[in-house]
Amino acid sequence: MSDAYKKAGVDIDAGERLVSAIAPLARATARAGADAALGGFGGVFDLKAAGYRDPLLVSGTDGVGTKLKIAFATGIHHTVGVDLVAMCVNDVLAQGAEPLFFLDYFATGRLDEGVAAKVIEGIAAGCAEAGCALIGGETAEMPGMYAEGEYDLAGFCVGAVEREALLPRPAAPGDVLIGVASSGPHSNGYSLIRKIVAEAGLSWDAPAPFEPDRTLGAALLAPTRIYVKSALPILRRHDARGFAHITGGGLVENVPRVLDETLRARFDEASLALPPVFEWLREAGRLSTEEMRRTFNCGIGAVLVIAPDGADAALAALAAAGERARVVGAVEKA
Repeated sequence: MSDAYKKAGVDIDAGERLVSAIAPLARATARAGADAALGGFGGVFDLKAAGYRDPLLVSGTDGVGTKLKIAFATGIHHTVGVDLVAMCVNDVLAQGAEPLFFLDYFATGRLDEGVAAKVIEGIAAGCAEAGCALIGGETAEMPGMYAEGEYDLAGFCVGAVEREALLPRPAAPGDVLIGVASSGPHSNGYSLIRKIVAEAGLSWDAPAPFEPDRTLGAALLAPTRIYVKSALPILRRHDARGFAHITGGGLVENVPRVLDETLRARFDEASLALPPVFEWLREAGRLSTEEMRRTFNCGIGAVLVIAPDGADAALAALAAAGERARVVGAVEKA
């Protein structure tokens, strides 16, 4: 039966070898509440063992999008696994939640064990960086569904927050907007990025016009920053009002999501200078300021809303955690 299935395009033995290969990666992400062992039908997490008293669960799911096309073209596959985790854990962080565990879905037409292992290696690295356990996942081999050498990824994260610490909290005029630097476009706007690169006539192995010591493909595959360990201690303080993960829609659409309808965000234009990669995309794509700010994070991957008397301490804590952060505006009446 297995030979017949293999002739139809599904290699069960390859799947089993992959599970054996990635099991140590999952075990390395173990944390309080989860032993991160693979192989069961479902993953189990013990909230009590994780130290929660009156928790609310917060879940998030996302993918990597067409950034994967650059991974296919360059053969660089480990960074997109980090992206997958980051897009999910940064979202649950916006509710003040600590990411607890993660599951992934890897789908392909024909399983390449080496490629899949690289992707899941990145997923495990992202989980370790976020402090969450990789407790399960699914590898689906589906002949005829995907082009040769291509795959798709989806991720699912569950976090927890004590009831009284749930974000966002009510903000007020005068609250400070602190922008935390991104590592690049993260995982948004890549359909437009690929179009700009194609129209510029550049290859992925050419030097990046904005970072000549790296290839264009490697520079644009820089993984999404994970803000959990740097931002979560700040978000648990009483002077934190909210956290906006700057994804599709940019600053103009994501920051308002943590403010009520009586308030708006006022940004300081001088603080929004574009990093080199975004300046190149703007010039090469002949994009307006509005298009840039609704498509890309433009160098700011997250925005914290902090009461005025806590802003200096928050900036100092972010700097100590290795983040580049600055005041980018304030909250005012709508």
